[in-house]
Amino acid sequence: MRGKKQIAAVVLAVIFAVTAGMPHSTVYAEPDSTGNAQAADAAADDTQKEEKKEDMTPEELEKKAEEDAYKMEIQSNSWKNWPQGPGTYGEAAIVMDAGTGSILYAKNIDGHEYPASITKVLTSLIALKYGSLSDQVTFSNDCISFMQPGDSSAGLKEGNVISLEQALYATLLASANEAAYAVAENVGKNAGHDYNWFIQQMNEECKSLGGENSNFVNANGLHDDNHYTCARDMALIGREIWRYPEFLKICQEQSYTIPASDTTEEHIFPQHHKMLIKENKNYYQYAVAGKTGYTSNALSTLITMADNGNMKLVCVVLRTHGANIYPDTKNLFEYVFNNFQKIPVADEKKPTEVKEFITASDESEDAGSAQTGGNEYQPLEDGYVILPKDVSYKDTDYEITDVDEKTGKGTIQYTYDGHPVGSATAKFTEEYLQKISTGKERVDNKKENVDNSGTTKNSGGKLSAKSIWTNFVQKAKAAWAFGQKKYAGKSASEQYMIAGGCVALVILIVSLIVVLIRRRR
Repeated sequence: MRGKKQIAAVVLAVIFAVTAGMPHSTVYAEPDSTGNAQAADAAADDTQKEEKKEDMTPEELEKKAEEDAYKMEIQSNSWKNWPQGPGTYGEAAIVMDAGTGSILYAKNIDGHEYPASITKVLTSLIALKYGSLSDQVTFSNDCISFMQPGDSSAGLKEGNVISLEQALYATLLASANEAAYAVAENVGKNAGHDYNWFIQQMNEECKSLGGENSNFVNANGLHDDNHYTCARDMALIGREIWRYPEFLKICQEQSYTIPASDTTEEHIFPQHHKMLIKENKNYYQYAVAGKTGYTSNALSTLITMADNGNMKLVCVVLRTHGANIYPDTKNLFEYVFNNFQKIPVADEKKPTEVKEFITASDESEDAGSAQTGGNEYQPLEDGYVILPKDVSYKDTDYEITDVDEKTGKGTIQYTYDGHPVGSATAKFTEEYLQKISTGKERVDNKKENVDNSGTTKNSGGKLSAKSIWTNFVQKAKAAWAFGQKKYAGKSASEQYMIAGGCVALVILIVSLIVVLIRRRR
């Protein structure tokens, strides 16, 4: 019996292997008259649209671009029981809760866009992480020579020497491109490296925060085709820099003066973010920090942090058409503040695995000690979920991660309909810690009995049915790929002749095997 099964397996393998190598030709349906007419109509429509665009004035083209951007899909509006968010004239937009990283509004959040000067938020983050505010920043020729007429500048010159703190004021308030370059160059040198090292840290920091769709090639955001980001990544960067109180302090200044010194003349520059200027019509009472950006390639970009005393939010709007960057941002903040609720998890029924919740302020470790530059660094609040107002805490699911069995601490990640909505740090019960410890031991014991060679220790070294099938499928796929490659360039008639020959060969082989089986009987 075993011999017959082996022969049968050989038969199947031969059939599949041979037929897999047969030529493959794709059959395309001939378009009927209706199809031809539809294609012609579509082509005519496209032509008419192009002709119509050519007839439009620049103002009309911009108006159409605004309308098209506003009509773009809003991802979060398709989420289950999620409040319908407003349209934006920005082609990409996001609102993220600063404490948990929960995304509350999403529109094209992973699409590549040019950031322009909001790049300087990441520049400032790296400077605060690796530099000290009292460090001296010297302006070299490289810091100045790339500047073009019309570039945003604070008027700083080669040979000027100021503190890193003063340079960050120039970078964030005046959006000075020369200051951003000088910050990167000097922080890099003080770390024993150079400007390029600083740019490398920008990219590595973005990735460490979870950013996957960005590439930064300079410290100031001047246009480069290879310098891009996305709304999600910029929100993650904004969430991280919020941990530095100095960043908020700088952004909240209405104006700043670099005093005259032996090396530097006096420089005075105002706040540029209109939502932070109290006398401006676009002032927003809950805005606490942010950065503007604009190039002809990026259009208007904006990152803004807002705190209404209950929620801390980061909003990013990219590639905004028209004078809509501030109204878009305000509308998004108001959408979240009016439609979502913050629920502390400690006020709700604890999961059975949890002994007690731990807030960020309860942590005994000094969060700032890990920061290379020694600047103040504060953990953001956690221990809560952000949910639509008509959704109950009971509707959330949770997952326990990153459990340290020595301390008994770990993280609880909360989700609603698959979307992350909050997190909490907790100390877990002895029963749960014992359970996961026992579970790990069982997993380890099970792994010891696994042989990845395709044999099992209980089978005496014989191939299992599963391994035979897996091996057979792999070889069949390889044969198929070989046939596709080998006969791709043949004509249709040649392919049919080869296919016929392969079929005849298979029939012959099968016939011979059948004869052999009968003789064995």
